[in-house]
Amino acid sequence: MNNQTLKSVSRHRGSGSASLAWATVAAIGLVATSGSWGAPASAAEPAAPAAERELPAGKQTTLGLYLTAREAYDTWKKAPDKVIVLDVRTPEEYLFTGHADMAWNIPVASQSYVWDAEKKQFPMQLLPDFVARAQKVAKPDDTLLVMCRSGGRSAMAVNLLAKAGYRNVYNIVDGFEGDLVEDPDSLFNGQHLVNGWKNAGVPWTYKADPERMVLPTDR
Repeated sequence: MNNQTLKSVSRHRGSGSASLAWATVAAIGLVATSGSWGAPASAAEPAAPAAERELPAGKQTTLGLYLTAREAYDTWKKAPDKVIVLDVRTPEEYLFTGHADMAWNIPVASQSYVWDAEKKQFPMQLLPDFVARAQKVAKPDDTLLVMCRSGGRSAMAVNLLAKAGYRNVYNIVDGFEGDLVEDPDSLFNGQHLVNGWKNAGVPWTYKADPERMVLPTDR
């Protein structure tokens, strides 16, 4: 099956079962497009998605290719020599929150230290050399699985890669830490503990390999 068929099947082949409600993430200005996801049976051929699910706009991508963290791990495990996992979080997150063993750390944005009173946060700033650094690791026809904390920055990264000619790039929609708990009665309300790589029962580590970290050169 060729790459064009891969994209078509991944976007359109689904069970049509009930949609899954995802926790809302901060909007990052991405165009809302419909899409479905499911783990590819190999690096070249996707299996049918488990379900059609509605994604927040901030997790959607122009390519419309999506996986959960569990599906991403299973996909990589079937073809570790053909599938590349990119972690686009900051190096601090990668090092101190943990990361998937096989993931390359190629940050798409850096943390700013100027408080935005309107947004009530320290906003992230896109790194202009992201695609150039990704090109050191992956070719445009490679299969890439991209993750961040919970699916927002990874969507931005996928769109940047798509604009540069990459076509087989999947957003890991629950990221490494997962979505927010939204239960006022829970001790963990507001914490990233729903789904995500770290909560999916798949391997991860704190151990750093500097050879797998492609960081900005101007910092």
